[in-house]
Amino acid sequence: MIDPTFLQDSVTPWFDVQTATRIGAYGGGLLGSLAGIVGACAGVFAPRGKGRPLIMGAMYSMAGLGVISLGFGITALVLGQPYAVWYPFLLIGLILGVLGFVLTPITRQRYQQAEQRRIEAEVMRRS
Repeated sequence: MIDPTFLQDSVTPWFDVQTATRIGAYGGGLLGSLAGIVGACAGVFAPRGKGRPLIMGAMYSMAGLGVISLGFGITALVLGQPYAVWYPFLLIGLILGVLGFVLTPITRQRYQQAEQRRIEAEVMRRS
Protein backbone atom coordinates (compact mmCIF):
# COMPACT_ATOMS: atom_id res chain seq x y z
CA MET A 1 0.00 0.00 0.00
CA ILE A 2 1.25 3.51 -0.84
CA ASP A 3 1.92 5.79 2.09
CA PRO A 4 -0.05 9.06 1.54
CA THR A 5 2.68 11.12 3.21
CA PHE A 6 5.11 9.86 0.56
CA LEU A 7 3.04 11.58 -2.15
CA GLN A 8 2.84 14.86 -0.25
CA ASP A 9 6.55 14.94 0.51
CA SER A 10 7.68 14.21 -3.03
CA VAL A 11 5.35 16.61 -4.88
CA THR A 12 6.49 20.10 -5.75
CA PRO A 13 3.60 22.58 -5.40
CA TRP A 14 2.42 24.10 -8.66
CA PHE A 15 2.51 27.54 -7.05
CA ASP A 16 3.05 29.03 -3.61
CA VAL A 17 0.38 29.66 -0.97
CA GLN A 18 0.26 33.38 -1.71
CA THR A 19 -0.51 32.79 -5.38
CA ALA A 20 -3.14 30.18 -4.50
CA THR A 21 -4.77 32.63 -2.10
CA ARG A 22 -4.88 35.28 -4.81
CA ILE A 23 -6.39 32.82 -7.28
CA GLY A 24 -9.09 31.90 -4.79
CA ALA A 25 -9.81 35.48 -3.76
CA TYR A 26 -9.71 37.21 -7.12
CA GLY A 27 -10.99 34.28 -9.16
CA GLY A 28 -13.79 33.50 -6.75
CA GLY A 29 -14.74 37.13 -6.33
CA LEU A 30 -14.69 37.89 -10.03
CA LEU A 31 -16.46 34.72 -11.15
CA GLY A 32 -18.97 34.99 -8.29
CA SER A 33 -19.77 38.57 -9.23
CA LEU A 34 -20.16 37.65 -12.89
CA ALA A 35 -22.41 34.73 -11.95
CA GLY A 36 -24.53 37.09 -9.85
CA ILE A 37 -24.83 39.54 -12.73
CA VAL A 38 -25.77 36.76 -15.15
CA GLY A 39 -28.35 35.45 -12.69
CA ALA A 40 -29.86 38.89 -12.19
CA CYS A 41 -29.98 39.49 -15.94
CA ALA A 42 -31.58 36.08 -16.46
CA GLY A 43 -34.20 36.89 -13.82
CA VAL A 44 -35.06 40.17 -15.53
CA PHE A 45 -34.72 39.28 -19.22
CA ALA A 46 -35.84 35.62 -19.43
CA PRO A 47 -39.50 36.24 -18.48
CA ARG A 48 -39.56 38.97 -21.14
CA GLY A 49 -37.91 36.75 -23.75
CA LYS A 50 -35.03 39.18 -24.28
CA GLY A 51 -31.30 38.51 -24.62
CA ARG A 52 -31.59 34.75 -24.95
CA PRO A 53 -28.30 34.12 -26.86
CA LEU A 54 -26.26 36.25 -24.46
CA ILE A 55 -27.81 34.92 -21.25
CA MET A 56 -27.81 31.27 -22.31
CA GLY A 57 -24.25 31.57 -23.61
CA ALA A 58 -23.16 33.03 -20.29
CA MET A 59 -24.94 30.24 -18.41
CA TYR A 60 -23.25 27.53 -20.51
CA SER A 61 -19.90 29.29 -20.10
CA MET A 62 -20.40 29.45 -16.35
CA ALA A 63 -21.11 25.70 -16.22
CA GLY A 64 -18.11 25.01 -18.47
CA LEU A 65 -15.75 27.08 -16.35
CA GLY A 66 -17.05 25.25 -13.31
CA VAL A 67 -16.28 21.87 -14.86
CA ILE A 68 -12.79 22.99 -15.92
CA SER A 69 -12.02 24.39 -12.48
CA LEU A 70 -13.39 21.27 -10.80
CA GLY A 71 -11.24 19.07 -13.03
CA PHE A 72 -8.18 21.15 -12.25
CA GLY A 73 -8.89 20.92 -8.52
CA ILE A 74 -9.50 17.18 -8.59
CA THR A 75 -6.29 16.67 -10.56
CA ALA A 76 -4.36 18.73 -8.00
CA LEU A 77 -5.93 16.78 -5.14
CA VAL A 78 -5.18 13.39 -6.69
CA LEU A 79 -1.58 14.40 -7.44
CA GLY A 80 -1.08 15.33 -3.79
CA GLN A 81 -0.83 19.10 -4.18
CA PRO A 82 -1.14 21.14 -0.96
CA TYR A 83 -4.55 22.21 0.32
CA ALA A 84 -3.98 25.82 -0.76
CA VAL A 85 -3.50 24.69 -4.38
CA TRP A 86 -6.52 22.40 -4.86
CA TYR A 87 -9.11 23.97 -2.54
CA PRO A 88 -9.84 27.23 -4.45
CA PHE A 89 -10.30 25.34 -7.71
CA LEU A 90 -12.59 22.76 -6.15
CA LEU A 91 -14.67 25.42 -4.43
CA ILE A 92 -15.02 27.61 -7.51
CA GLY A 93 -15.70 24.56 -9.66
CA LEU A 94 -18.37 23.16 -7.39
CA ILE A 95 -20.20 26.45 -7.03
CA LEU A 96 -20.09 27.42 -10.71
CA GLY A 97 -20.74 23.90 -11.92
CA VAL A 98 -23.71 23.26 -9.67
CA LEU A 99 -25.22 26.68 -10.28
CA GLY A 100 -24.60 26.45 -14.01
CA PHE A 101 -26.10 22.99 -14.42
CA VAL A 102 -29.06 23.63 -12.09
CA LEU A 103 -30.01 27.11 -13.32
CA THR A 104 -29.46 26.63 -17.06
CA PRO A 105 -32.53 24.36 -17.57
CA ILE A 106 -34.65 26.68 -15.42
CA THR A 107 -33.57 29.70 -17.47
CA ARG A 108 -34.21 27.81 -20.72
CA GLN A 109 -37.71 26.97 -19.44
CA ARG A 110 -38.39 30.65 -18.64
CA TYR A 111 -37.41 31.59 -22.19
CA GLN A 112 -39.70 28.87 -23.58
CA GLN A 113 -42.58 30.18 -21.44
CA ALA A 114 -41.97 33.71 -22.72
CA GLU A 115 -41.97 32.45 -26.30
CA GLN A 116 -45.20 30.56 -25.69
CA ARG A 117 -46.83 33.71 -24.26
CA ARG A 118 -45.66 35.67 -27.29
CA ILE A 119 -47.17 33.09 -29.66
CA GLU A 120 -50.46 33.04 -27.75
CA ALA A 121 -50.65 36.83 -27.79
CA GLU A 122 -50.04 36.86 -31.55
CA VAL A 123 -52.82 34.32 -32.07
CA MET A 124 -55.19 36.41 -29.95
CA ARG A 125 -54.33 39.56 -31.93
CA ARG A 126 -55.12 37.86 -35.24
CA SER A 127 -58.44 36.43 -34.12
